[in-house]
Amino acid sequence: MTAQPEYTGHGGPVPPMRTLAELREALRVHGFPGDRAQFDAELGGVDLDDLTRVREITQAYRHRVLLSRDPNAAAAINRTGTDVADELRRKLREAGGR
Repeated sequence: MTAQPEYTGHGGPVPPMRTLAELREALRVHGFPGDRAQFDAELGGVDLDDLTRVREITQAYRHRVLLSRDPNAAAAINRTGTDVADELRRKLREAGGR
């Protein structure tokens, strides 16, 4: 396995997430509310011999940390359903007027 380069996203440097301990800390500091507890619950409920599922869970939560470090992604995630519905209605009206 080769070393992965450090990722620097739109929000600046991303914390190390090479081990479960580092990922748990990154979730605590940079994750969305409830991410760390949900990560622990999901990982705690999987058989450690199911390496595919363990990898899927860790990759999903690493991605959540990356999203939280990207201001555009974090803003999109935090949008309300009403805001998204309003935008879709506006775009449909604009498209219908062409």
